[in-house]
Amino acid sequence: MKDSEGELAVRIARKTIEAEAKDEEPGQIDAPGSFREKRGVFVTIHTYPEMGLRGCIGYPEPVFSLGKALVKAAQGACHDPRFPYLRAEELERVVVEVSILTPPEEIEAVDRKALPSKVEVGKDGLIMEMGYFRGLLLPQVATEWNWDSETFLAETCVKAGLTPDCWLDKRSKVYKFQAEIFAESGPNGKVSRKTLE
Repeated sequence: MKDSEGELAVRIARKTIEAEAKDEEPGQIDAPGSFREKRGVFVTIHTYPEMGLRGCIGYPEPVFSLGKALVKAAQGACHDPRFPYLRAEELERVVVEVSILTPPEEIEAVDRKALPSKVEVGKDGLIMEMGYFRGLLLPQVATEWNWDSETFLAETCVKAGLTPDCWLDKRSKVYKFQAEIFAESGPNGKVSRKTLE
């Protein structure tokens, strides 16, 4: 994805979040043809300048066009069930981040203990699935918390509502994906591509 498209994705998310917080319609979105492609996407809202999580909702699978997924995820992030609904007066104190995902691929491992060696921290995001339980962590979460790949697997299990060692269970399925991440430098600020250390 071009940097200009990443910037536009963040601008669309910001515009949608502002409309949602003010209880308005997001209005028409002008976007290039590439935004009609189906993509998985997550929209994250952070408090500024503390950079605390304020909301994060998305669609891991490419079920919607990028444009539609962005709008739905941005609206959802305003109503993340872990937090109070985002209010209009908070808009000047939040920054918007968009993660555009590759389709998830199952990590195959006959020996489950080999799974951590197949996860690249700083590159991969993870999805853990077992029965009705499912949890996802974006690639940036592992780098923000300085996790190694084994801790990352354990924390994804916990996110799914499972025990931390559930990834060792042959009945569980582990998927990985990558993300292109674009974020504002400050509220309504410059948008740039985020690289994970």
